[in-house]
Amino acid sequence: MTEPAIALIDCNSFYCSCERVFRPDLNGKPIVVLSNNDGCIISRSEEAKKLNIAMGAPYFQVREQLRRQQVATFSSNYALYGDMSARVMQVIESVVPQIEVYSIDEAFADLGGLPEPLQQLGDHLKQTVLRCTGIPVSVGIAPTKTLAKLANYAAKRWQERTGGVLDIRPQPLREKVLRKLPVDCVWGIGPRLAPQLLALGIRTAWDLAQSDRQLLRKRFGVVVEKTASELAGIGCLQMDEPASARQSICCSRMFNRPQNSLKALQEAVASYTHQAAIRLRAQGSLCRQLQLNLRPRQIDGHRGGWSAACPLPYPSNDVRELSDTAQHLLQAIYRQDQSYSKAEVLLLDLCQPGEFSDDLFLPRQSNASQKTMQVLDQINARWGRDTLRPARVPQQAEWNMRREMISPSYTTRIDQLLTVKAE
Repeated sequence: MTEPAIALIDCNSFYCSCERVFRPDLNGKPIVVLSNNDGCIISRSEEAKKLNIAMGAPYFQVREQLRRQQVATFSSNYALYGDMSARVMQVIESVVPQIEVYSIDEAFADLGGLPEPLQQLGDHLKQTVLRCTGIPVSVGIAPTKTLAKLANYAAKRWQERTGGVLDIRPQPLREKVLRKLPVDCVWGIGPRLAPQLLALGIRTAWDLAQSDRQLLRKRFGVVVEKTASELAGIGCLQMDEPASARQSICCSRMFNRPQNSLKALQEAVASYTHQAAIRLRAQGSLCRQLQLNLRPRQIDGHRGGWSAACPLPYPSNDVRELSDTAQHLLQAIYRQDQSYSKAEVLLLDLCQPGEFSDDLFLPRQSNASQKTMQVLDQINARWGRDTLRPARVPQQAEWNMRREMISPSYTTRIDQLLTVKAE
């Protein structure tokens, strides 16, 4: 029986790499990307890491350091990053037969049955993604998911020797890598469990792979036991099937500052409902219930916030119907004497067309409504996000997240396409 072969393809400093694709002048220069409202650092290029800029550092604390060391700083541009991620995953799917998208910048791939040597396939995969998208990736290949994660980590850590691709299926090489890597590098262990494992003399990934499984299960539970088995080459985590449609959809954002204006909240709720409806239609679902949450400032006495939910008159994916319901809920829970830091729109009790029985005495979503939503999505897909949008959704809003250093949406807005000027 052929030994399984699983690859983990991980984009290097993904958010920073996305910014570099359209700013080649930043190649070789330090870059950081900030979280929502320009709060803290969530992505660093290798050059920024060498400057000892800490991950998660609050921006206001390191602003002067970044300026002094000439670090290019960007606000998060999730529309750009999401689109670039989709392009990377599409390229990976064109090379390998099956992938499991693990996160926005990572994917597992099943390489079982493909011709050897898989090291060459990993090199080809890396070069293809870079050529087609401009995003550099690292590839780790192993018989289990946990080992593939570790192989990818080693490929990045020893970039000069591995070239960013490492196959640790051969037992001698696998043992060498596991003996060199500390236990806190293992997927699922991290800094929380590492001290407890160190107290048992488990210092490296190799030590964990050789540990008593029953003792691990008794002390730490089944997850750590499975992790040790995976490190020993015994597969416990299977490749997932393609993800099924979500059963709920949530869209929420922190405001750039607390809001108590009803007009601002109406705009925000309309905007979030619009975005949630786009995701709903993208997976071909209908919504049967909508919930709205308002979160107060932390300094206010009411910490839990206010919430209201309402069933729709019929299952729908029409943003107009959803938005009307959300606005009615807002009117019900809004308090003029409160300041709100966040609003959340949740689409609940989702179903697929044909999975429910119509009520003979209630209306249903009309064919005209469905066609209108199809045209809306087609126009936005062709001409850019929010080319058409509900009238309640403003183009620019004062309550939007603070993103003072955001880059253009090069791939999702036609008015922000990259232009090249001849000299």
